[in-house]
Amino acid sequence: LVPMLWGSTYAAVSLFLQDMSPYWVAVWRALPAGLVLLLIRPKLPPLSWSRMTLLSFCNIAAFFVLLFIAAYRLPGSVAGTLGATMPLQMMLLQWLGEGKKPDPRSVALAVLGLIGVGLLLNPSADLDPIGTLAALAGTALVSQSAIWMKRWPVNDALSFAAWQLVLGGMMLIPFAWFVAGAPVALSVDAIPGLLWLVLLNTAFGYWAWVRSVKKLGPNVMSMFSLMNPVTAVLLGIGLVGESLGLMQWAGIGLILMALLLMKKPAKPTRTDVSAPDGQQEKPDPEKVSHQQSHPSVSVRH
Repeated sequence: LVPMLWGSTYAAVSLFLQDMSPYWVAVWRALPAGLVLLLIRPKLPPLSWSRMTLLSFCNIAAFFVLLFIAAYRLPGSVAGTLGATMPLQMMLLQWLGEGKKPDPRSVALAVLGLIGVGLLLNPSADLDPIGTLAALAGTALVSQSAIWMKRWPVNDALSFAAWQLVLGGMMLIPFAWFVAGAPVALSVDAIPGLLWLVLLNTAFGYWAWVRSVKKLGPNVMSMFSLMNPVTAVLLGIGLVGESLGLMQWAGIGLILMALLLMKKPAKPTRTDVSAPDGQQEKPDPEKVSHQQSHPSVSVRH
């Protein structure tokens, strides 16, 4: 559900927020959502201020700036699909930072999803290099933040998400003011898009993301991020008027295939297969005879 909600960001920007500064949209998205969660759970941060500040900068402030740069410079179907590189980025960061070498099956499925992403990138689209780099860098920040969230002990997902959004939103205010100037009055047409971004896309979405990362782990959630581009593409077709060709639909099929195969457990090896319940493996008569005629010698130290 969370990647599908986040996949709607690009459609919301295109439909309701196209005339607003992306930096102030990031502020209006993060800070009010965090304050809403703090009203629900008024508590102090569950981590030290240094860790909360680092996480808020990477997961909210810097990520939101990069996200909206990508959203304003790329078509929704392109910008949304670049987030599907998260599984590979997650495995690479864990390998470099923790020495956790990814297993070949996970790498193969992540590559399969990435091929689907490549097919989804419309060849006729204008792939702005700044927007593309912004989308990839934002995905890397979210991946590293998810690794930290899993590693650091936190029991209260609601206050954890709330303080990330509040601190990140406060960091965004001086940056947005410096780059885009003072905020302008909100138009009536922008209110539906902002309400969607603040309440469901961000407040509910980030609480659910933090809770899911703690319970399922960052690698599982990174694979579910493959639903983000699928949602962005479908919304781009239905709401924004974008179109896809046969190769793009094939890309969606590969992404869904990778997701389904990742959820399916790997086949156990022969050593992992046990006898059915209630049945015992019959002893080999030759082995029993050999053991009786050649008893083992026990050596005590």
